Amino acid sequence: MRDDWPATRDIVLIGGGHTHALVLRRWGMDPLPGARLTLVNPGPTAPYTGMLPGFVAGHYDRDELDIDLVRLARFAGARIVLGHATAIDRAAGTIAVEDRFLGPRTIGYDTASLDIGIHSDMPHLPGFADHGLPAKPLDRFATAWAAWRKGDRQGGMAVIGGGVGGAELAMAMSFGAGGAPVTLIERDRALSGLPPRARAHLGRELARNRVTVVDGANVRRVTARGVDLDDGRHIDADLVVGASGARPYGWLDGIGLALTDGYVDVGPSLQTSDPAIFAVGDCAHLTHAPRPKAGVFAVRQAPVLFANLRAAATGRPMRAYRPQRDYLKLISTGRKSAVAVRSGRAARGVPLWHLKDRIDRRFMSRLGDLAPMARPALPREHARGLERHVAQAPCGGCGAKVGRGTLARALAALPQVGRADVEAGAGDDAAILAVGGVRQVLTVDQIRAFCDDPGLMARIAALHALGDCLAMGARPQAALSVLTLPRLSPRLEGRTLEEILAAAGAVFEAAGAPIVGGHSATGPELQAGFTVAGLLDGPGARLSGARPGDALLLTKPLGTGVILAAEMALAARGSEAVAAWAAMATPQDAAAAALAGARAMTDVTGFGLAGHLLGICEASGTGARIALGALPILPGAARLLERGHRSTLHAQNRDAATAMDLAADPLAEILFDPQTAGGLLAAVPPQDAEALLSRLPGTARIGEVVPGPARIRVV
Repeated sequence: MRDDWPATRDIVLIGGGHTHALVLRRWGMDPLPGARLTLVNPGPTAPYTGMLPGFVAGHYDRDELDIDLVRLARFAGARIVLGHATAIDRAAGTIAVEDRFLGPRTIGYDTASLDIGIHSDMPHLPGFADHGLPAKPLDRFATAWAAWRKGDRQGGMAVIGGGVGGAELAMAMSFGAGGAPVTLIERDRALSGLPPRARAHLGRELARNRVTVVDGANVRRVTARGVDLDDGRHIDADLVVGASGARPYGWLDGIGLALTDGYVDVGPSLQTSDPAIFAVGDCAHLTHAPRPKAGVFAVRQAPVLFANLRAAATGRPMRAYRPQRDYLKLISTGRKSAVAVRSGRAARGVPLWHLKDRIDRRFMSRLGDLAPMARPALPREHARGLERHVAQAPCGGCGAKVGRGTLARALAALPQVGRADVEAGAGDDAAILAVGGVRQVLTVDQIRAFCDDPGLMARIAALHALGDCLAMGARPQAALSVLTLPRLSPRLEGRTLEEILAAAGAVFEAAGAPIVGGHSATGPELQAGFTVAGLLDGPGARLSGARPGDALLLTKPLGTGVILAAEMALAARGSEAVAAWAAMATPQDAAAAALAGARAMTDVTGFGLAGHLLGICEASGTGARIALGALPILPGAARLLERGHRSTLHAQNRDAATAMDLAADPLAEILFDPQTAGGLLAAVPPQDAEALLSRLPGTARIGEVVPGPARIRVV
């Protein structure tokens, strides 16, 4: 199947709610040629509402609760932007996003969909902002609950809001905290929306879980000691949770869409008053069939939204969403039992909890059991050796570099530099040119895209290109861009270029080196590269200055290569991929300034730590000793290496093992992992090491320089 059609329409999903998660899954199985899909969400995961009480009660781990949106986006062929949407400019067709890596940015859209849920924060209740915890958004609550359980707990707990959600949460909190007392506070009458038999069942379960119900109570304020009521009563509580008055996010008011009580009005097609914008889940109000906020409606909106997003992009007729009038409510009771309510009838028991558990696990398995697209089969007749090069999809980032040995052999054939004004040429991190009494560093780097977000790729590519300049001890002066865009319509080309130049421009501007020109072209995939010029005020740092006894410092953790390769294969967790992106997106200018006195320095990139350290050893005529246990390693990298995941450059990097004495430890493979925008590796006088470590958080002392020959011993 052809997968390289030019993109002509941008579809942006704002929020990682249940409906959007199911749309991503469907999109991965049936993508729309010509449509570029984007998901904007604050974090890499979204908690599944149905399993939250079970998580609070201790029946599920956090990993079981969370929908991995990074994996879903990869499966769907969509980009994921980690950030909060803050506004929509409908006239310009742009969405304002506060991006966790790039800061404020705008993303263009032709069609957008809102699935951002609701929140239960209580900004008007005195003291709640300082001492309370809203039950929604769920990811914040789940994280805070896990931290609270690990802390030093002394008193009880209180839940403000006696609806079904508040009661379910109160029972789960009590059970999950080992039977700690909980007070459920309701302004009117708790569980008043349920039929009498269901209220009776839940009343007995609340009492069984040591939940005290306080009806007809108005909360005056929340304090560090608990809750004060209007009638003068005080309720002691270490933890106060707000589960009352869930409301839509305030920024929706500024979009100019039709709203009902702050919720976005939608009709049968799930379109808002602006046909280019859809809304689903709890943030939407069904004007044609009003319904309570419940996950069952969000799940059943997914097929209709999937069809109508495609219809908006193709011009085909829309489908109508017709919600069911009633549905089975399964309310967990803290322990492994549940109350079932439907059509005015109610029942309770352990089997009902197991029914709910099966339903919830089936839903999560639909979103978690994702298989990567199979590689095309080799033709029956093919040239010898082809099978060794197609077993794995080619990696992006520095995993796509030419191997160190191949490059060295090619460079050896270059003619000797015959110019007096070229102080250093091929073989060091950057060239050094003498121009009019000024010494200028010149370097270039380009990386193949490893994710579909051009803004994030541009930031990482810019920081990566700055690495050689900083490693030489130079001050960045100016940059030229070299960009290859995937095939896009002219309008989407313009949007993509704006995102790339805004992200890269911010990096270079912060480094004091504005982008002064460049070249752009189109090709089969996104590639971003930059030529960087810098100025040397002093001798700078070269590969050849290391001395025996010097301490070896590394400023960033290792593991980007294996994590990026595993993420492409849907084997890495979303949180692991995001940790790798965060490491790559971290600037190195402060570290370079602190290491200005290093005797030798390089940036660790495509050849891995082993290859780049050998470069220092060969140039300096020394050896090195590395303590494997001292290496900083990204979360998940060791696990993925142990499971056999490797970057496509890993095997060539492993040729360096012929000049190494390796420890008998599987973790030693991390030494050959190609890094993108990796850390600085510096050989510094041993007496300076501790002071530098205290100034550079996250930097590790990984070993020392020893007398030659150029060989690395790993212990």
